[in-house]
Amino acid sequence: MLRWLTDKIAATAPQGTSLTEVVRAHLTGADDEAARIVAAIVGLLGTVAYADRNYAPAEEARIRDELARVQGLTGAGIDAICAALRTHIVEISTIEAPVYARELLALAHRDLRLQVLAALVDLAAADGELSAVETNLLRLTVTALGLSQDDYNACQARHRDKLTVLKR
Repeated sequence: MLRWLTDKIAATAPQGTSLTEVVRAHLTGADDEAARIVAAIVGLLGTVAYADRNYAPAEEARIRDELARVQGLTGAGIDAICAALRTHIVEISTIEAPVYARELLALAHRDLRLQVLAALVDLAAADGELSAVETNLLRLTVTALGLSQDDYNACQARHRDKLTVLKR
């Protein structure tokens, strides 16, 4: 059953997008599964960054910080991935976002998915606010990643002061 699901996800994975291709090209020494995981993480980061329909410089800086943690990725690779993300942000954040979440659910263990969630929440708060649209997207993403609302609440607690719904 699990093998069937993994094959189904692989068949629907965004194989031809520039983001996926760029990650594969610049992630040295990584197998296909690792490249798919990194592309999925970058895709979700882009989705959260563009949730308010504004891909701000502070958000890209935060994405760069996250990419710098990826072993086998050079500065040139980070530049290329961020350029692909900027170019295809609308497609990535709308059409491909559910596929990236499914990829992570299928390929990443729970601890990695929790780390990704923390990075997504930190990114959403990078501009000093957690808007209602970002919060709603994050809650949907939590479910898609097979995590719980308690997991989300724990990550969000660090940024409670930035919730725009509490500032009114």
